[in-house]
Amino acid sequence: MPAVDKLLLEEALQDSPQTRSLLSVFEEDAGTLTEYTNQLLQAMQRVYGAQNEMCLATQQLSKQLLAYEKQNFALGKGDEEVISTLHYFSKVVDELNILHSELAKQLADTMVLPIIQFREKDLTEVSTLKDLFGLASNEHDLSMAKYSRLPKRRENEKLKTEVVKEVANARRKQHLSSLQYYCALNALQYRKRIAMMEPMLGYTQGQINFFKKGAEMFSKRMDSFLSPVSNMVQSIQGELDAEADAMRVSQQDLLSVNESVYTPDSDVTSPTINRNLIQKAGYLNLRNKTGLVTTTWDRLYFFTQGGNLMCQPRGAVAGGLIQDLDNCSVMAVDCEDRRYCFQITTPTGKSGITLQAESKKEYEEWICAINNISRQIYLTDNPEAVAIKLNQTALQAVTPITSFGKKHESLRPSQNVKNMEMESDKIIPKELSTKPNCTELIAPGTPIQFDMVLPATEFLDQNRGGRRTNPFGESEDNKNDEEDSLLQQMFVVRFLGSMAVQSDDTNEVIYEAMRQVLAARAIHNIFRTTESHLMVTTKSLRLIDPQTQVTRTTFELASVTQFAAHQDNKRLIGFVVHVTESLGEESMSANIFESNTEGEKICYAISLGKEIIEAQKDPEALAQLMMSMPLTNDGKFKLLNDQSEEDGAIPEERGEESEA
Repeated sequence: MPAVDKLLLEEALQDSPQTRSLLSVFEEDAGTLTEYTNQLLQAMQRVYGAQNEMCLATQQLSKQLLAYEKQNFALGKGDEEVISTLHYFSKVVDELNILHSELAKQLADTMVLPIIQFREKDLTEVSTLKDLFGLASNEHDLSMAKYSRLPKRRENEKLKTEVVKEVANARRKQHLSSLQYYCALNALQYRKRIAMMEPMLGYTQGQINFFKKGAEMFSKRMDSFLSPVSNMVQSIQGELDAEADAMRVSQQDLLSVNESVYTPDSDVTSPTINRNLIQKAGYLNLRNKTGLVTTTWDRLYFFTQGGNLMCQPRGAVAGGLIQDLDNCSVMAVDCEDRRYCFQITTPTGKSGITLQAESKKEYEEWICAINNISRQIYLTDNPEAVAIKLNQTALQAVTPITSFGKKHESLRPSQNVKNMEMESDKIIPKELSTKPNCTELIAPGTPIQFDMVLPATEFLDQNRGGRRTNPFGESEDNKNDEEDSLLQQMFVVRFLGSMAVQSDDTNEVIYEAMRQVLAARAIHNIFRTTESHLMVTTKSLRLIDPQTQVTRTTFELASVTQFAAHQDNKRLIGFVVHVTESLGEESMSANIFESNTEGEKICYAISLGKEIIEAQKDPEALAQLMMSMPLTNDGKFKLLNDQSEEDGAIPEERGEESEA
């Protein structure tokens, strides 16, 4: 038999989103099994009813055969042989009726009863344990919220003791209910196999016993088939018994842990702190503004991935980016009289997010880990050894806000080298080289953004209150720019992903970015994309919301240095954009899209826009270009085989979200 999927009992206490996500798969399997069991039971009850009807029918047939003798036929002479023959047939039918009655009883005991017991016992037990687990989980969340609100300045030891005890009891109750629930779901994977085969085994054996008295040959053929099925059921039952014993022992071992596992902040005086972490994961409270003076705290699961801080709500399949930790600073803060709060500040000095840990150990380890990541230690060959040298005390792990400028300069020594290389390139041209390596184009481990506005960022913006500013700095001047532009071309595109690149010398960087974005989408099962209208003008590339006509983002056409369509999939289009950051540094990013038309048309529009920009510097060249190209009625450039002619009007009822 193939291996059975199981929930790990050791992960029940941590209750991570990954475990919850796997648990939802088991719950979905249990729900499908319940629905199928009900349908199977109806079919079996119909078979049992037909067999009972056969018993009544054969009994009635036997009586009717005997009643032939009592009929007063006008021409009844010579019926003695018929009457004796019918008497014999009546005895045969009576014997068959006995066999049918035995078969009906056997079907009731071995086919219908096991499936009813499986539904009423096993499936009902799983449903009940699911409700108990949900109640225990909600109770734990409420107790943790109450514990998180404990005051820091005026600490009441009695209240703190009561709350800590309440949290420990709730966590123990949740742990016990989750262990029982996980064990029931694991056992269900075995029982459902038995429950599906055992009734059919009873049905087949009953039929064989019925036919054995009339057809020995038939029974011999079925015995060779039923023997391995019976052995299989016995083997699965043996595996179930062994697994039940192992889960019982494991459950006892997990429940016999130290009380400190359930008690938050159990060792507050001298906790064992690892200051050399380069990655960290766990639950934190996230502070969100809901108004001018009001805030809320949400308990979410956070983890670090490379140089990013990710947030994953409970039940979500994957996490979203909430903060870039490179060159950021982290410090302890006093926030709303709460304990163990710290704040992450961006390299520009802008205040980022405020988080709260549940214990002193978690609080200091998170600060050390974020501080190590902000120094880009994870990029070194031996990050743990570097972290040991840099971290001395918990206070030294907190970077002051006033030092972010010097720190930023010290952590980027390669920038001056890059500028020197650029200056030297102007004097001595580089020799032509072969096709560059993919690592030279895109750094390994570069994060990929799959949406124009990240869900975590959008969530924070919606809860800050007041007037929401445009994150891309769009103004009313864009409308005037469109009116003055000699080129306006609209394309329907879907954003697939964006990532930082290290070179824009060749189109190979776009092809490599396409490969990595599509591979990452396939690996993480990301299929949904956001549809936008790409407006190509002589000044910029604008992504417009098709429903609200609001500009999502704008790329200056002069900053687009490379653009190309995929060599095989002509609907894929990508371009590289130069972006100047707040500190004057330049970065490059490749943006990948899927269009409804051929990507070559978009590339042609971008190329035409760049030609117009160059031609505008020379009036004669501009006039010559306008004479060689078709123009619209208002004097603007018109592309051949316009998309509007090829695709028709864009239907308004089409939603923003579409499938890639």
